[in-house]
Amino acid sequence: MGYRVEISTQAGWDEVAWDAFVSGHAAAHPLQLRAWGGLKKEFGWEDARMGLRQDGKLVAGAQVLFKKLPRLGFLPLRIAYIPKGPLVDWRDATQTQALFLALHRFCRRNRAILLKIEPEVPDSPEQREQLRVLGFRPSSRTIQPRTTVWLDLNADEDALLARMKQKWRYNIRLAGRKGVTVRQGDASDLDLFGALMQMTGERNAFGVHTTAYYRRFWDLFAPEHAALLIAEHEGQVLAALLAAHLADKAYYLYGASSNQKRNLMPSHKLQWETMRWAKAKGCSGYDLWGVPDEVGLDLDASMPDPATGLWGVWRFKRGFGGQVVRYTGAWDYAYWPGLGAVIG
Repeated sequence: MGYRVEISTQAGWDEVAWDAFVSGHAAAHPLQLRAWGGLKKEFGWEDARMGLRQDGKLVAGAQVLFKKLPRLGFLPLRIAYIPKGPLVDWRDATQTQALFLALHRFCRRNRAILLKIEPEVPDSPEQREQLRVLGFRPSSRTIQPRTTVWLDLNADEDALLARMKQKWRYNIRLAGRKGVTVRQGDASDLDLFGALMQMTGERNAFGVHTTAYYRRFWDLFAPEHAALLIAEHEGQVLAALLAAHLADKAYYLYGASSNQKRNLMPSHKLQWETMRWAKAKGCSGYDLWGVPDEVGLDLDASMPDPATGLWGVWRFKRGFGGQVVRYTGAWDYAYWPGLGAVIG
């Protein structure tokens, strides 16, 4: 049976059907929802969605983000990027080839000189070979973390705690004994969250988004696909995080903590309550979102001293008893090979 290509800009495209398709796909991910495209659209990207229909049903597709590049002569050139996609049955060679054929035509029409993809697919020699056969090359420039930690939430709370390192269980209980509580926030808490993110970025020397970015994320994702959880002690906010959820998975996207009362272990308590929140939503897994890629290659990789960048969060995240998962990473397809090699 053949496929019919649909693009979000054409008449009759059902945008609601796109989110239903994403939510029901085996590789469903929040970064493929229309809300993520809408968020990026307000911060320098253009978004579009392209799908394959078979017998009237969407069976494969991708949300594509386009970024303008400095003009080359009179040509308005772009790069194309598919975060956590495309959504396709990689085992079905016919479907995969049909989707990429349509994607390449679409990207070329939009003056893209390069397509970067970061599929939510575990790394394997077979997957790498399939991507090479499709004309992609591995990229050293990633956007999403390649290696992460997944927590299995199928067990009861006692079993989840038992999987953690003893010190993590102790810290969670310590925070509770000392009076740290966790509540769900709302839009009125976003200025506070933005300020806390700025404080965390300055303390740990990494870049963060503006408060306007987090507010727009909230406007687009909450309450259906996001929650803001806040850890407090005696009315003082000590830590907070923005989590997303889709289908049966939850994702730790943005987190921050105060410089005050760190001895009360609010971040441990906050993550535990987020796990409980995700279980209540029916989630079977929780993605702690990013650890050093070296860990994905070798669980016993030596931690540098001082532990900078993702090494600092690895020290924190590994104590919750999750499984390290390494994805196939970023891959580039250059439409203008000379320029693509430089940009990709």
